[in-house]
Amino acid sequence: MAYNILAINPGHNGSAALISDGEIKYYLEEERLSRMKYDGNPFRGMLDIIQKWHIDELIIAGTGQEDHKLPWTGEDAYTALVRKFYPNVKVSRLGQEHHLGHAACAFYNSGYEEAIAIIVDGAGSKHKIKPTDDDNKEIEGAPELEGFEVESIFVCKYPHEFNPVFKSYGFNSGGRHHYKNMLFDDAVSITKSYEAVSQYLGFGFIEAGKTMGLAPYGKEDKNIPNLFFNGRGSKDVFIPTYPAGAFIDQSRNQQFAQKDDPKLWHNDPSKLPEIAKNLAYAIQRDTQGHLLALIKQAIEITGIKNVVIAGGYGLNCVANYYFRKELEADVNLYCEPIAHDGGTAIGAAKMFWYFGTKSTDKFPQNTLYHGPEYTAEEVSARLDEHKEKERITVESVDYSKIAQMIADRNIVSIFQGKSEAGPRALGNRSIVYDPRDHDGKEHVNIVKGREWFRPFAGSALAEDAHDWFDLAGMEESPYMMYAVNVAADKIKKIPAVCHVDDTCRVQTVTEEQNKHYYNLIKAFKDITGVPVLFNTSFNLAGDPLVETIDDALVTLYRSKLKYLYLPELGVLVTKTIADPEPPKEELIVETNVDDIVTSED
Repeated sequence: MAYNILAINPGHNGSAALISDGEIKYYLEEERLSRMKYDGNPFRGMLDIIQKWHIDELIIAGTGQEDHKLPWTGEDAYTALVRKFYPNVKVSRLGQEHHLGHAACAFYNSGYEEAIAIIVDGAGSKHKIKPTDDDNKEIEGAPELEGFEVESIFVCKYPHEFNPVFKSYGFNSGGRHHYKNMLFDDAVSITKSYEAVSQYLGFGFIEAGKTMGLAPYGKEDKNIPNLFFNGRGSKDVFIPTYPAGAFIDQSRNQQFAQKDDPKLWHNDPSKLPEIAKNLAYAIQRDTQGHLLALIKQAIEITGIKNVVIAGGYGLNCVANYYFRKELEADVNLYCEPIAHDGGTAIGAAKMFWYFGTKSTDKFPQNTLYHGPEYTAEEVSARLDEHKEKERITVESVDYSKIAQMIADRNIVSIFQGKSEAGPRALGNRSIVYDPRDHDGKEHVNIVKGREWFRPFAGSALAEDAHDWFDLAGMEESPYMMYAVNVAADKIKKIPAVCHVDDTCRVQTVTEEQNKHYYNLIKAFKDITGVPVLFNTSFNLAGDPLVETIDDALVTLYRSKLKYLYLPELGVLVTKTIADPEPPKEELIVETNVDDIVTSED
């Protein structure tokens, strides 16, 4: 009988994962079920797993702030829930080592035998040390310092060896202290500086992907002071608020004084101040440069050329491509696609499985379609109910029919199979469009309610991708982890997926990875000669990606979308009546953010 481990990340990007004998069988973020973006406490995901699999062990990841006790039994809520179904369940915790969960996720998913893991996020687990003097001796009588993980380097080996060779902790005041291979200081970390700029730009701490999208519109600006000093964010510019976000000190930097609410220019490029886009440019340039230095330092210290990256900054696809370009050709780089906190559930489960079994079997990431299964009968039954209310029509179609609709400049949403893990839509919960439309980006941003400057991804046939994109030595890019250069002779052919700097966040697709999506792109190529589809996530601004067929239909009714394609059933759903409720305003979640999400969707 298989040994099943249920692991959870309770914090933001709350997630539940089921690992059976070392393999991922289920992964889902709570927001997909609760419909609240970045939701934590993944009870619905846990219940879904509990009712489908026997549970031998529960692993609680997180940051160590999840141990609130319930009355009567004194258990935490997660243990209590699983125990009521499985009284003999074994319970373990990884919350006090948040970065270790990130490292385990990236290392085991990479398939490398040995690697260095670079973990960079906003604030992980809290640790304490005694302050030291200039000779690194503890200062007698001095109060302990509490710091939060911000940057870590681990040497990782099978089956479960994770040796921290460097760890950096951030706190709000108290100076700079070295303790063995640890650095505690009150300067601003790489991610905290990015959070501060994202907050300044009106996106909120956790919406750093928008800052990344704005950055290429900026340029060098002498009015922007040095943002970093000795590898850390300048305290003359940034004010950290560990464990939450950070701010720009406008009292010391009058050039950053905001006369208007940033939301005024989010949908009006004419109101965008030069300082705003130039600051986005500067923080992207500087943070990726400092992280590259950290990667090179890790390689030099360890001599290991296999590198895995995780933590929220690992979702920065612009930086990831920069690393690909700048690192030596013999460096192997793996950027974890579930790099945000949700992925720590997978990392924790796999690490405990390897610890218990001592197995050296490898289960590298070969798909991100880890969500729940929905049968054709279930989906058809829901369609029939909506048809009876005369809200939709349903007709049989083939790939060519849908491809022609897209070529005729119709926006088509797609619902099929298991949902994608992580923040990127990969053809199972996508909205697709014609990449040849010069006004395509503006058109779809309006339909989705997104800011005007945010780019879109391109899904390309894997066999044609190298003719259209510079993959910087990669054979494929199946998880959309890199914003790559578009081939110079192809830029004018796919303007809707070319960002202002002529890059595209690309997904390569093979028939083995996603048969229906591959065949749709191929049919589009047969009609247009272009082996690329414009791809964005199936959601409206402020909403999580759709999870169920009901979510898909509700999004259809609430938006200007009209068509929903279900390739597994071979049908096209056409909306006949709209919901009078307008799309929701974008939800800004302000909480104790211990990570940074750099999704563009």
